[in-house]
Amino acid sequence: MGVFDQYIPDWLQVISAVFLLTSIAIAVIIVLEKRSPFKTAAWILVLVLIPVLGLIFYLFFGQDYRKRKIFSRKGLHELGKLRLLISNQLRQINKKNFNFHSIPDEKEKLISLLLKNSNALLTTGNNAKILNNGKTTFNEIFNSIEKAKHHIHLEYYIIDDDEIGNRLKQLLIKKRKEGVEVRVIVDDVGSWGLKKKFFRELISKGVEIYPFMKVRFPRLTSKLNFRNHRKIAIIDGTTGYTGGINFADRYLKGIKKIGPWRDTHLKIEGDAVACLQVIFSADWFFVSRQNLGGNNYYTKFTEGPGIPIQISTSGPDSDWESIGQAFFTAITGAKKTVYLTTPYLIPPQYILAALTTSALGGIDVRIIIPGKSDARFSKWCSFSFVQKLLEAGVRMYFYQKGFIHSKLLIVDSVISSIGTTNLDFRSIETNFEINAFIYDENFTKNLENNFIEDLSESREIILEEWKQRKWYKKLQESFAHVFSPML
Repeated sequence: MGVFDQYIPDWLQVISAVFLLTSIAIAVIIVLEKRSPFKTAAWILVLVLIPVLGLIFYLFFGQDYRKRKIFSRKGLHELGKLRLLISNQLRQINKKNFNFHSIPDEKEKLISLLLKNSNALLTTGNNAKILNNGKTTFNEIFNSIEKAKHHIHLEYYIIDDDEIGNRLKQLLIKKRKEGVEVRVIVDDVGSWGLKKKFFRELISKGVEIYPFMKVRFPRLTSKLNFRNHRKIAIIDGTTGYTGGINFADRYLKGIKKIGPWRDTHLKIEGDAVACLQVIFSADWFFVSRQNLGGNNYYTKFTEGPGIPIQISTSGPDSDWESIGQAFFTAITGAKKTVYLTTPYLIPPQYILAALTTSALGGIDVRIIIPGKSDARFSKWCSFSFVQKLLEAGVRMYFYQKGFIHSKLLIVDSVISSIGTTNLDFRSIETNFEINAFIYDENFTKNLENNFIEDLSESREIILEEWKQRKWYKKLQESFAHVFSPML
């Protein structure tokens, strides 16, 4: 017995011993999971530096369920049909018979990757429209809902009980009275602000609405870390939407003390909508145990002329970090330019390496992030990566006209991506996400023009100026950087 042990109550010694053994066990589990060395070191450091809070934080946010497969889309009937088309496209690529005239040969690597890692069928019979900001996006979505004849499918991270949220609710009730099928999935954490009355009113009028992964004790720790960040709207199987905008007033009115909310959404008409439908159907089966199938939900592929689009997902239902891999491939395959917009810049090491290596190799890499953020700690984390990117020659811009929430990737004025994925660990590694990858020069140039307009509303950060910022800001960023792999 130690000299001080006689002063420590027996119960406290027991608790300390149990806690120590638990912490050691968790540290061993973290090592055996073979995550990135950066994430492994960060979690072990947290357990050492803040043992009690660190253990609780790991139980809530740190567990890796990708290999345990929270759920899988592999058994879906409609996905089985798509696999025949996917296999055919892969054969065409391998035999060099891939004759989509608007796609440069060097981009076939990205197409092939998305076919393999996320069953992302390349569709060609599409029209696509860029929707800038909340007003335009809500008008388009509400107009499409008004015209619905058979079904309305919505899957969103956030629906707020505010002006926009209630406008949506009343419109869905109206369409249900007209005989239109209405199905809604909302993330249980993202839409925590919704009161039971909001749900009850929709359900009482015949709207089917389910929360995604309800977070309740005692099983909270297995679900809190994996959120459905997807934004999907599908009307009659022919019109679809995805992008950065949820149903909330902030997308129209902005944020107090920060300003207007800048965002980008995408409207799709054509073959790619069936791919959105497959994704929604898988998530719907997960929350409701109902299988959606038939011609009323899935229109036939025209394979006609139009904008080539692949719809990719990533999350715990995927074998791979599909969208992160696609970003890496697109960035490292760039010949001239890489333009990125993200509200949160906390990239995994392989994405950071892709950006810095491309810039050092002479590619014009430009990134827009918010100058003011809706999340202070995430802002510090984002700022902690700025100096390394600047030193590699990446041109960094802080958006000044409010808060920019767009999630864009534009490569060589040919490839573009719009979706829900932020350039951070959580989006790329943990959340359920969705992105559209578009291979069309005219569309991409229009998106690039929007990017250049956002540059004009941004302040470029110069390396020497950045080095002169105040010491306490550097300290904040350094502290946040240690914990960034866990976000």
